[in-house]
Amino acid sequence: MGWIAVADKGGRWLRPNWADSAPGRLVPRGTLMVEIPVTGATRPERLLTLERETPWPGSLSLTALPGEGLALVVTQGARVVQAVLPVDLDRREGSLRITYAWDSPARRGRFAAERTDGTLLALREVAAPPPLLAADAQALNGQGLPLCAFSEAVEPLGPMPTLDAATLVETPQGARPVSDLRCGDTVLTRGGAVVPVLAHLARNVPARGSFRPVRLRAPCFGLRADLVVAPGQSLVVSGADVAYLFGCEAVLVPASALVNGRAAVFEDMGPLVTWHQLLLPGAEALVSEGGGIESLYIGRLRRHRAVLSETLLAEVPPGLMPEHGGRALKVLAPFEAITLAEARAA
Repeated sequence: MGWIAVADKGGRWLRPNWADSAPGRLVPRGTLMVEIPVTGATRPERLLTLERETPWPGSLSLTALPGEGLALVVTQGARVVQAVLPVDLDRREGSLRITYAWDSPARRGRFAAERTDGTLLALREVAAPPPLLAADAQALNGQGLPLCAFSEAVEPLGPMPTLDAATLVETPQGARPVSDLRCGDTVLTRGGAVVPVLAHLARNVPARGSFRPVRLRAPCFGLRADLVVAPGQSLVVSGADVAYLFGCEAVLVPASALVNGRAAVFEDMGPLVTWHQLLLPGAEALVSEGGGIESLYIGRLRRHRAVLSETLLAEVPPGLMPEHGGRALKVLAPFEAITLAEARAA
């Protein structure tokens, strides 16, 4: 179970043992995931198309409709399933992650749009979706998008892990790999407090698009050793320039905003990557290799039970689910991160 095909502008990967599957093999449950840049287009734009004639006719299309949102159309023979997500496509920056998940035996599916940080923008139930076929996974290609991926599992929505398994996290007993920490363990925060781990989360994802690994190079950002993280992982950055530019002692900067070919670089590690993260009571900053790194931030997700059930946090006991009312530090916007990077390079 898991990812079958991954594609982007640079090429395509198909799981080896899947390449020999009969094209007519049914995929009774699964997920199709794409990431798209938001460009503020004024005309309808076809984002993704999958079509087949054998073993029986079928298709799937995803279309951006300015002023309306995103339209999904799935056909299987004479049957047509449609859904529209009311998403604002008029803004001209950032990216969206769009997922269509189906569970044909359970006669349910969902069509969702999120920001790439896992913030859910819109969700629609899809009644009695037809299964897709192995041929659909084999036909998947990048189609000019940052990420297209096909899984034979119903993949979760929401906040995602962002740390490499080997990331060393400071605890009262010394540094330990994040992958070894579990509920009930304790960690040291950047402020020197000892706090409990409420949950350990891990997820295997395509190593493309918003999941593509970033290497933060030491000694930049005060690190003693390199860190490998997902683009959405925020690093605590402080200093006199931060105080001057933003009027605060420290800020959170997403790793993607630090990539400049020197201090931080994208790193290709294969078609798939497994990211880890820790859920703490207040989304406190962990300490790793001398630097501060944000733990999982989930906002007020626990108030939205229907959405929570679709996330990696669905199995966390209600009594352990925290509420993160707001981040303790300012999160820099992309243009602010560029300003800071330019100031440090001067």
